[in-house]
Amino acid sequence: MKVYKFGGASVATSEGISNVARIISLCEDDVLVVVSAMGKTTNALERVLDALMADDHVLAQREWDSIVAYHDAVIDRLSLPHDILPFRSVPSLWDKSDYDLSYDQLVSLGELISSAIVQACLLSQGIDCDRLDMTRLLRTDHTYRDARVDLAVSQALLRQALQKSTKRVHVLQGFIGGTEDGLRTTLGREGSDYTAALVGNFVDAESVTIWKDVPGILNADPRLVPNTVLIPELRYSDAVELSYSGAQIIHPKTIRPLENKHIPLYVKPFGDPAAPGSKIHADAKGPIQVPVYIWRKNQVLITVRPKDFAFVLEESLNTLFEIIHRHRLKVSLIQASAVTISVSVDHTRYVAAALEELAERFTLNYNGGLSLLTIRGTTPRILEQETQGREILLSQTTRRTARLLIKENTHT
Repeated sequence: MKVYKFGGASVATSEGISNVARIISLCEDDVLVVVSAMGKTTNALERVLDALMADDHVLAQREWDSIVAYHDAVIDRLSLPHDILPFRSVPSLWDKSDYDLSYDQLVSLGELISSAIVQACLLSQGIDCDRLDMTRLLRTDHTYRDARVDLAVSQALLRQALQKSTKRVHVLQGFIGGTEDGLRTTLGREGSDYTAALVGNFVDAESVTIWKDVPGILNADPRLVPNTVLIPELRYSDAVELSYSGAQIIHPKTIRPLENKHIPLYVKPFGDPAAPGSKIHADAKGPIQVPVYIWRKNQVLITVRPKDFAFVLEESLNTLFEIIHRHRLKVSLIQASAVTISVSVDHTRYVAAALEELAERFTLNYNGGLSLLTIRGTTPRILEQETQGREILLSQTTRRTARLLIKENTHT
């Protein structure tokens, strides 16, 4: 059995969904097809939620109508019946006092809609398949927007569902799961990759393939760096480092479930299924041979100093990270001296509350509007080129890796 994961760009249009059907038709094995929400639907559903939270029901309806119209247009171009769209009325707000709970109940609809359309398209093209509901099969806790998966229960539920099915192809949703009491949850942004990895682990898949709108894993984002190079293969450990540094091609939690069972992960272009793409596996010949540039945008640099001038590493480290963890901030860089600690975190809606609590405990400085550039395989010449003309707020350099926090308006 193989696992194929198609992201939002792959299923954003009728042509893309037809291409998904073509790729699946070329696979002779049993295949689990993991799909994301179509195009920018997740962002659109977030706007619906924000409008509902602000009691702006006119705006919420307008945003919801745009979502329905977008999906209806794709259904029309695929010549599918409109009754396959499972949600047509603007949803009720689940709990205005709990943004994260409401987020998961609403935003999870994107994957449920896309999987229904993809299944209908496959059936219309003669590909016999069923659709599995991951809100019932991927069991999680109640940590909304970043749910933790109960691996043993989820594996048992998925295997039971597959044993009951006679189909060769199964369509399921990435990014979403569900609690024992029936509430929908999400696994964090870009969590569809993680779903694919978990599913591959649960069924002992031959391989997992993530289909992208790029040739494979490149040494940089081609929108930011010219003359990018394809990395044909890399080790699991290299992939973990890249994802932790902020590489958008792979979700950070994706690698471990595959490495544990030595399941190779392919990243291939959905526009050219015959292209080799990139392969992540245990038997890669060696480390990556070209410099790799990873941009992590929208960062906030937080620097704290104990108000009583205590040595920070002795007195304050635990306090700082307890607050960071409680406010669900993602740390991308850490630097410490005897009396200060600096951390770079992703800018999310939780940052303001975290800063407020930190200011009560520490003398606090912070800067927003930053990007973190990580260069693996750096050289003095590369470092000179990348720092020229930019305002660097913090830098770390080891033997082969440089990490630079840069003011975004100083990019060249």
